[in-house]
Amino acid sequence: MPKINLLPREISELIAAGEVIDRPCSIVKELLENSIDSGATAITVEIKNGGTSFIRISDNGCGISEEDVPTAFLRHATSKIKNKDDLDTIMTLGFRGEALASVAAVAKVEVLTKLRDEQYGTHYVIEGGEEKLSEKCGCPDGTTIIVRDIFYNVPARRKFLKKDVTEGNSIASVIQKIALSHPEISLKLIRDNKRDIFTPGDNDVFSAIYAVFGKAFADGLIPVNYSENGITVTGYTVRPVHAKSNRSFQIFFINGRFVRSVTCTVSLEEAYRNLIMTGKFPSCVLNITLSPETVDVNVHPAKTEVRFSDEKLIFDSVYFAVKSAIMADDNLSAAAEKSEPVEEVYIPAPKPDYTVKTVMPEEKHEQLSFGSESKVYNKQEITATHTENSGIPEEKPLSELKPLKELENKNFKYITAKAFVKKEQPKPEPVVEEKIIPEYRVIGEVLKTYILVESEKTLVLIDKHAAHERILFEKLKAEGEGTNCQMLMTPETVPMTAEQTDAINTHLDDVMRIGFTVENITTESVDVAGIPAALDGESPSALIVEVADNILRCKSDISSTLIDELYHSVACKAAIKAHDKNDITELEKLVHDVFSDNRIRYCPHGRPVAVTITERDLEKMFKRVL
Repeated sequence: MPKINLLPREISELIAAGEVIDRPCSIVKELLENSIDSGATAITVEIKNGGTSFIRISDNGCGISEEDVPTAFLRHATSKIKNKDDLDTIMTLGFRGEALASVAAVAKVEVLTKLRDEQYGTHYVIEGGEEKLSEKCGCPDGTTIIVRDIFYNVPARRKFLKKDVTEGNSIASVIQKIALSHPEISLKLIRDNKRDIFTPGDNDVFSAIYAVFGKAFADGLIPVNYSENGITVTGYTVRPVHAKSNRSFQIFFINGRFVRSVTCTVSLEEAYRNLIMTGKFPSCVLNITLSPETVDVNVHPAKTEVRFSDEKLIFDSVYFAVKSAIMADDNLSAAAEKSEPVEEVYIPAPKPDYTVKTVMPEEKHEQLSFGSESKVYNKQEITATHTENSGIPEEKPLSELKPLKELENKNFKYITAKAFVKKEQPKPEPVVEEKIIPEYRVIGEVLKTYILVESEKTLVLIDKHAAHERILFEKLKAEGEGTNCQMLMTPETVPMTAEQTDAINTHLDDVMRIGFTVENITTESVDVAGIPAALDGESPSALIVEVADNILRCKSDISSTLIDELYHSVACKAAIKAHDKNDITELEKLVHDVFSDNRIRYCPHGRPVAVTITERDLEKMFKRVL
């Protein structure tokens, strides 16, 4: 057990003021963090009446020596730091030395603690900050702290407590997050004599997620494991089809500490853009490990907000980690699951630094805006012989890599290069890596909507409209400003509202970029002289009205989001429709595109492109197996 010391004034003044104990969950959080820092592998939390009348936390940690117990209840007494330089390298959850003093000031506290190599333990009682009892006793190794009658001496604060159920749920939420961040610790919550939470402590994050959130949530997750520039991102993120209706399941940890980070939230949602349905939000349980010198945890009383030395590096790490996991999640066939995964890194095209823009719905967070779309690069085979005449520049760190403008319109899926940094010297042709496509057989289609495909003991059903819509969407994005425009023989005058014409006029460059030619814009109408070639045959008036409505729905000045919305409209209009009659050649072309491109898994609105039924699923349906 490290010695507990009273911090000198010059050090205590550098520590951000500790959180005031205002609810039972604040007590549980602080005491649990102390238990974790003590090296405990098993912790039991027992509460009654939502924690307002009784809280007991028992751990098998290192314990506290008899002479240190009274000191532990003094303000700014801690064993975690000894000098001001330690504040720059904090890895423990607690470090301020205020938790026990704050709890003891507003409750009746009883402590039973024993060091592993001592014969006797210590029984200590303190009420309202005043010591009542200190004696030797027999007790198990570790520490047990009992807190009774919270705010018994502060009735004005007690009346602001919520119902017992609400307070109990807040405690459960705290324990859930700690369980997810420390899967190596077995955590148990006993709530009014009934076990509410129990995690196995087997050091498996998935086991902890399963125990905390249940099977339905766990089954919709995909693993994340990414490391670059000294930052490691591990954990799980949700498949797009299992997105939630709110952000309550977006859980981030920095070096094992739960945090709320706008940077991480926006990075996560940027990775899912064009993959989930409007109004839905991705979920995740991600732990970001980085050097403690690059993150400041001493900026908020609750220690749930942190400050990064390089926000963009954190954004890129989360974005690449999640995007790589989503793209690697290819479960169309058994062969795809067995094949060697291709390590992919998603290097964004140059875009402006993000800036604070607006308020995110449901949470008063600052929204960050971003520029153009990301490009996909392959990190495997990224080595090249560096000779004087090779024309290949020296390797650059990932943060400095930029995609070549000249390569963006090439007809291949992945570019393998460790970044051809743009220079005034001849550049070699990039190596094109073909995706291994599993063998498949197109059976036909059913209900004139779904294509049936057999692929290595797996039946795949492909929604032809969703698949074609995504294919066209990716094609339009790749073409960018090169989208072809089909000029009309006679411009068509389209009546519109003042808001719609203003939207078209404000974003005229973006509208022209996707293939429209618009003239004579007034407050009452616009003249459409040309439409995207892919939409030849569609009604120009209906198209331009839909484009205007999409612009109005964006509600912000994020150009990339606006362009995507316009691409959505164009792709949806031009795609094959359900119940359209298609010959086998068209169906086979769609199937080939789906199997050969991992991006074709969800339509731009978030609906799944394909679902699979395994041989075992069919056998279970027909009762051939149990």
